[in-house]
Amino acid sequence: MTIAAIDVDPQKTFTPLCPNELPVAEGDTIGSELNRQAALASVRVLTKDAHPHNAVWVVDSHDKMLSPLDHPNADLTWVSHAVPGTVGFETIPDLPAVTEYDHVIWKGIEPDLHPYGACYHDLQEKLSTGLIEWLQAKAVKTVLVGGLATDYCVKTTALQLQTSGQFQVIVNLAACRGIAPDTVEQACIEMKAAGISVCDSTEAVKALL
Repeated sequence: MTIAAIDVDPQKTFTPLCPNELPVAEGDTIGSELNRQAALASVRVLTKDAHPHNAVWVVDSHDKMLSPLDHPNADLTWVSHAVPGTVGFETIPDLPAVTEYDHVIWKGIEPDLHPYGACYHDLQEKLSTGLIEWLQAKAVKTVLVGGLATDYCVKTTALQLQTSGQFQVIVNLAACRGIAPDTVEQACIEMKAAGISVCDSTEAVKALL
């Protein structure tokens, strides 16, 4: 059985290392757990937000965030984050170099696209990033998902993979951090309802393999 580990957006933009972007508490501490998870897999995938500074959804302060937008593929406002060439774009400590991964997905490069999941460029989930197809080509049957943040990009990526009907999807909460306890709890409810296995540790993940 071929297993893939997917590191979803483990970038400094989502950590206290970049307090002016979208910091998630302890987001910079999950690198070692992502590595432990990857040790259970035969291929490892990295996904990264890669946003232009002039995206249609950019606002200049945190108090203006989360306002609805009338754009088909950018639903909410956010402060600028994960701009290539900045510290926020970089991966968190303890992870391998980008070139040491087996596959990399960059998402949100276009100024009018702000996807959350790693499987589609658009919010309608019609324009594939190629992730599902790549996993199929590698004969992957099980995917282990961790990263940032649990209640946004991790959840959406896991749901997209589950909806494809091609994989056993396991989310390792020890290798994730979320924005708020209530939204993380809701994300876990949604993922479990979809048939995704949600585990609290890499040891629990191992027991499912």
